[in-house]
Amino acid sequence: MTEPLDFDTLAVRAGIHRSQFNEHSEALYLTSSFVFENAAQAAARFAQEEPGNIYSRFTNPTVTAFQERLAALEGGEACVATSSGMSAILATCMSHLKSGDHIVSSSAIFGATVQLFTNILSKFGLETTFVDGMAPQDWRGAMQPNTRLLYLETPSNPLTDIADIAALAAVAHEGGALLVVDNCFCTPALQLPLALGADLVIHSATKYLDGQGRVLGGAVVGPQKLTEPVLAFLRTAGPTLSPFNAWVLLKGLETLRIRMQAQSVNAAELARWLETQPAVTRVYYPGLPSHPQHALAKRQQSGFGAIVAFEVAGGREAAWRVVDATRLISITANLGDTKTTITHPATTTHGRISAEARARAGIGENLLRVAVGLEGVADIKADLARGLAV
Repeated sequence: MTEPLDFDTLAVRAGIHRSQFNEHSEALYLTSSFVFENAAQAAARFAQEEPGNIYSRFTNPTVTAFQERLAALEGGEACVATSSGMSAILATCMSHLKSGDHIVSSSAIFGATVQLFTNILSKFGLETTFVDGMAPQDWRGAMQPNTRLLYLETPSNPLTDIADIAALAAVAHEGGALLVVDNCFCTPALQLPLALGADLVIHSATKYLDGQGRVLGGAVVGPQKLTEPVLAFLRTAGPTLSPFNAWVLLKGLETLRIRMQAQSVNAAELARWLETQPAVTRVYYPGLPSHPQHALAKRQQSGFGAIVAFEVAGGREAAWRVVDATRLISITANLGDTKTTITHPATTTHGRISAEARARAGIGENLLRVAVGLEGVADIKADLARGLAV
């Protein structure tokens, strides 16, 4: 038996299947379909009696390479790649839930996910109960006999709340439900939810897995018995990752750990600096001792990530002034880029949910979220200081 490979080795080498040309860099297969040698082979492929590629909606060598590499990094048996992070969540719910089932979700999640649960899945007879906070007893209290799925982000978007994955896995499994963890903010470079008891891991590959803001993508990782229904849904419904995007994401994975480590260092320094600014009333960053789940983050993560949220005195007007005063930082709601970005969550990422839902999630008008990149941290500080000093 070969020895297990290091994370960084897997990030560069996993999922490589060279063609007859023996290329060094991963091949990009831009084709809609694949040719069979004869009718019998075509029938065997469609009947799943013979492995092989059929149609790029659900089988493509470049997409397969990305899936195998990400599964290796997450410590999962299998991965299903999708067109975006939101389609990964949708595919998971549609493949593992039915009308009449119940979801328990953190209220501290991405605004579009709240919309999916409340406005779309509810049309199909799926009910969601949102839990404020991460205390396992609160989640246990929200469980119903028909609860089939617990969903959370840890760290959460945008306040970086940290959940005890092992404790919530126990709650889910006691009630016969799956625990699904969005690992977008940490990635497998900093956190391994499957090893802590999660059943499935969700990714918006658009973020740190790409790392340079180039393409959209999503993924569901876990044991094969749980990813096979997701693949079956994708084969029919078609929220497919394109081969080109898969190829870009493959190259992004090669530098994942070094980017996450470097951006985490920058974020920690920025968070400490923000705590010293008179105009800043609160900073949310798991690496700070002031963070309520700092000890938990140290225990289940190998790093604290690159997302820093903070509140300023003066409400929306003051928050927008900080945003508008930037000259270097990109004003965009995307995150996970090598370029630092800033957004006002109450009017962007969480602008479509109700004011009540924002209040429950702790998202006020004075809150800003910075996704720290790879620029010199002194330059990031200077860019924010301009607006904080006004």
